[in-house]
Amino acid sequence: MSQLADTALSVLDLAPIREGGSAGETFDNCVTLAQHAERLGYTRYWLAEHHNIAGIASAATSVLIGHVAGHTSTIRVGSGGIMLPNHPPLVIAEQFGTLETLYPGRIDLGLGRAPGSDGATMRAMRRSAHAGVDDFPAQLEELTRYLGDETPDQQVKAVPGQGTHVPLWLLGSSGYSAQLAARLGLPFAFAAQFAPGYLHEALRLYRDNFRPSSVLSRPYAMVGLPVIAAESDAMARYLATTAQQKFLNLIRGRPTQSRPPVETLDWTPMEQAQVGQFLGAAIIGGPETVKAELEAFQARTGADELMLNSDFYSQEDRLRSYEIVASVTGRS
Repeated sequence: MSQLADTALSVLDLAPIREGGSAGETFDNCVTLAQHAERLGYTRYWLAEHHNIAGIASAATSVLIGHVAGHTSTIRVGSGGIMLPNHPPLVIAEQFGTLETLYPGRIDLGLGRAPGSDGATMRAMRRSAHAGVDDFPAQLEELTRYLGDETPDQQVKAVPGQGTHVPLWLLGSSGYSAQLAARLGLPFAFAAQFAPGYLHEALRLYRDNFRPSSVLSRPYAMVGLPVIAAESDAMARYLATTAQQKFLNLIRGRPTQSRPPVETLDWTPMEQAQVGQFLGAAIIGGPETVKAELEAFQARTGADELMLNSDFYSQEDRLRSYEIVASVTGRS
């Protein structure tokens, strides 16, 4: 019997701004998608921190999380992730402590250590090029203190934040965060939606080195996964050219807003291979194809949860994709 029906499904929304659209339209789409996912039985809806990228509107991640949480009622809402070295841990504790106070039991704090930006933007944020490599564990420990119970000798407190115990997740695309999450007994999320190459090794490192904690008694692994579901395989392949164009333009050093799908892509064999590396884990197809490939992926990885990123030009196509996945996995 397939394990997929028992595997939690969630949504990763990169808050795409499409050509001809606006950030305001994106924010409306974020709310609509989260409400749709809630009705369909998805577990959580996460947004990611990116800066200075023309096609992504989630730079003020905690603000947008609050906006979405305020327009939903049961689905968990969080970050996938907040890039902790971009911020003082106290500020993140205050932001997410505020969110948890406003929306009790519904907020997740997924954390990464990449900049989510280019070098010029890192300097604008006053972030060192080496930030996050050596001091990430210390920053994480400080953040944990601010979200935990107050201690007698504690001089600086997160208000609100102290005692909220907002659930922490470590995110990554390599073995570093996998091993750190294992050592600390935290849940781990791997970013196979853009970097699938190290997936199986990272999951092995996490599970083999996991130490039970007050948070988890056993490892809990989530995998980010690109999914383009449509009424047929041919339609899905056509709609997937929006995501392919995004990575193609990224490779060419010209990041753009989301573009409409096209019949053919003008790319070199090397560019096609590079895009394929980014989207190597992508599941693209009609209902039966998507069901079979999701079942096979879950069987290969043993993931406890799959967080789906579905990149479409049309909001209607994106909503339909999540409907199809919910249907073929028995959730609607």
